[in-house]
Amino acid sequence: MADIIIKNGTVITVDGERRVIENGAVAITGDRIVAVGKAEDVLAAHQAPEVIDATHKVIMPGLIDGHAHAGHALIKTMGGGNSEQWYDACHKAYTVASTPEFWYAESRLAALERLRFGVTTGVSLLGGGATVLRTDDPVYGSAHCRGVAEVGTRSFVAVGPTFPPQPRTYARIDENGVAHEYPVGYEQQFETCKQLVAEWHGKHGKRINIAMIYPVLRPERLRALSEADLALARKQVVEIADFARENGLVFTQDGHGKDSVTYAKELGILGPNALLSHSTDLTEEEIRIVAETGAHIAHNPSAIGSIKGRCPVPELLDAGANVCIGSDATAPDRTGDMFRHMQQCMHYHRTHFKDPDLLPPGRVLEMCTIDAARALGMEDEIGSVEVGKKADIVIVNMRRPHLYPFNMEASRVIYFANGNDVETVIVDGRVALADGKAQFVDEDEVLDQAQRETELMLDRTGFHHMLAEPPMFWRHTRFPSEVTG
Repeated sequence: MADIIIKNGTVITVDGERRVIENGAVAITGDRIVAVGKAEDVLAAHQAPEVIDATHKVIMPGLIDGHAHAGHALIKTMGGGNSEQWYDACHKAYTVASTPEFWYAESRLAALERLRFGVTTGVSLLGGGATVLRTDDPVYGSAHCRGVAEVGTRSFVAVGPTFPPQPRTYARIDENGVAHEYPVGYEQQFETCKQLVAEWHGKHGKRINIAMIYPVLRPERLRALSEADLALARKQVVEIADFARENGLVFTQDGHGKDSVTYAKELGILGPNALLSHSTDLTEEEIRIVAETGAHIAHNPSAIGSIKGRCPVPELLDAGANVCIGSDATAPDRTGDMFRHMQQCMHYHRTHFKDPDLLPPGRVLEMCTIDAARALGMEDEIGSVEVGKKADIVIVNMRRPHLYPFNMEASRVIYFANGNDVETVIVDGRVALADGKAQFVDEDEVLDQAQRETELMLDRTGFHHMLAEPPMFWRHTRFPSEVTG
C-alpha cells in the first residue's frame, strides 16, 4: 500500500533515459518514490489513501535553485536600482539592524515564494557579499533554518566568515529596540558555523543542510589587502574549504570571475564539493580547470553580474563541467521563479552567439533538476522522478491559455510555463502545496509578519527614503549612472 498516487499526468522523469511518460503515474510511500510508469500499470500494482488526479497536468521533479540570498526578500527593490544604496541597505540591515525575528520572517517568506514556484530545493547564503554574512551568533542562522523547516521546502544554508580586515562590527538588538554593537572576528564566525552544522545539517529528512562559504579572492580584492590581511585570507579560505570537505559539506563561493578560478585552484580549494556562482568571463584555461577538478558552476542568467560579464555555459558544458542555474534572488530585479531563469538562460546564450539552436529546453531543465542535484551532492536522492529517490515532485497545471493545446508538454512547460502555473508540490513525500495553497503555514500570517519585520528594520536603519522611486524612472531610456552603479 502506497501513501500517495499521482495519476493520469505526463511524467517528465529526467531519469537516465530522459523518459516522458504520457498518461503516467507515480506512487509514493513515506518519503520515497516506489513506482513510475504508465497509469494503468502503476494503479494495477499500487493503491493509496490519497490519489491526485493530474489529468492535463505535468508531473516533474522539483526544481532546484543553485544560488540565492537569505535576507534579500525583505529588501527587494530598496534603493530603486542604485547598487551602492542597495548594498548599504544589505550591509546595515544584516549586520547591525536585524534580529532573529527578521531572519525567521524572511526565511518563511522566501521559502513560501520558492514553494509556490515549484522550487523544492535551494541554496541560500545567510546574507551576501564579502562583509555581510550574519554569522556572529548561531541564533540568526537557526531562526532562518526554523522558518524554512516550517514551510516544508529543502534548503542548503551557506554560512561562513567575512573577508579581512577583521574584526567586523555587528550589533544585537535588545527588547527595547536598542542596538548594542560589538566586534566579531574570524574565530567567532567559524565557531558559529560549526554550531550551525552540529545543530542543523541533515535534519528534517535532509531538508535542512548547512554549506560553507568564503568570499571569492578576486584580483581587485587581493590588490586592496595589506600583505598581512592577504596571508590571513589565504589561510582562512583553505581552512573553511578543508572543513567543508572533511565534513561532507558543500563549499560555495559567490562571484567568481576571470582569474579567480585559477587562484582558487592554486589554493587547492576546488573539488567535487565546490559550487562557484556567477563565474563570468572565465578563460579557456579556467573552463578546463572547472571540468578537471569536478567543481560545479551556479549560473545566474538574470543577475546584474550576467549583464556585466558572461558565464560561458555552453563552453563549460562542452568541456564536461557541471552547471546548474541559480536565481540570485531575491534582489532588485529578479524573483525565485526558476521557469523564468531557465527561459532567460536559453535566450541569453542564444543571443550572445546569435544561434537559436543553442541550449535546447531539455538541457536547461536538466540544469535545474538532476545537474543541480549533482552540484549539491544529492543526485542519488533528488533531481529526477525515479524509483528509490526522495519524493520531491511538482505538478504543473497545463490547462492554461499560454500552455495549450496539450501536446509537446516537455517543450511547452519549459518555454512557456511560469511559477504561478504550479499547482501541487510534494517535498520529502509530504504535500506542501495543494491547489496552490501552502499546507504547513498560514500564508497571510507569513506575509503579515514579513511586513512587520520590514517596517521595524526600516525604523532601525532610517532607510525609509530608499523606498521612493528613483530619478528617471519614467520617460527616460536609462537611469543616471549613480543609480545603476
